[in-house]
Amino acid sequence: MCDASNHAIGAVLGQRIGKEPHVIYYASRMLDNTQSNYTTTEKELLAVVFALEKFRHYLLGTKVVVFSDHAALKYLLSKKEAKPRLIRWILLLQEFDLTIKDKKGAENLVADHLSRLVTNNDPSPLNDEFFG
Repeated sequence: MCDASNHAIGAVLGQRIGKEPHVIYYASRMLDNTQSNYTTTEKELLAVVFALEKFRHYLLGTKVVVFSDHAALKYLLSKKEAKPRLIRWILLLQEFDLTIKDKKGAENLVADHLSRLVTNNDPSPLNDEFFG
């Protein structure tokens, strides 16, 4: 699950055993000044990229389902023309066997909460490349 707010992004890595969801890892971070100015769709995609980068070693070689409360992400991934930054992120996502599913904000509470945490820490930079 991933979510973004105006100040932070959050993600939860989990798996289902039977029908029960189990949390493996929580992650969140503050947005820097530039990222705070991104559109809502860009912030939501940034949250997905952050989660995949953070949990990469768990996810490579497996089927990955990303739950987000922003339905436009599915459209964005199939869009032919986009900003260079978004194209770079979309190319990074292609490394994964990825499905994005819409999940209402009310059902995405943990990631939503993580994206709204406010801390005084400096934001760590997001590496746009998984290699190196």
